[in-house]
Amino acid sequence: QAKYLAQIVVMGVQVVGRAFARAVRQEYAASQAAAQARGRSGQQSAATSSITGMSLQEAQQILNVPTLTPEDIEKNYEHLFKVNDKSLGGSFYLQSKVVRAKERLEEELNIQRQQEKQQNVET
Repeated sequence: QAKYLAQIVVMGVQVVGRAFARAVRQEYAASQAAAQARGRSGQQSAATSSITGMSLQEAQQILNVPTLTPEDIEKNYEHLFKVNDKSLGGSFYLQSKVVRAKERLEEELNIQRQQEKQQNVET
């Protein structure tokens, strides 16, 4: 019976491994397609999402900022960071997500500024 159990476990791991690999390939393909659709700045944004591990949309949802304004980002970040302080009974995990969301949105603002500068130079 141990032999059959081991075979079942191995097969299960293989199935999960293949599904994970397929999901990663699909996510990468979707990311590339989205980047191509948005042009060069989209490629930078997709690369930043890949590096930070968080999409722009997810970061906006976490900090509850529908439009990217530095003031709203900072205000919502400060509030959510304080509310999730572990010493006040908050969650370190959520607090770290808030920090990562702020970092991701700041990177997006930098990408937008660079794109604006480049457009001003070209015109």
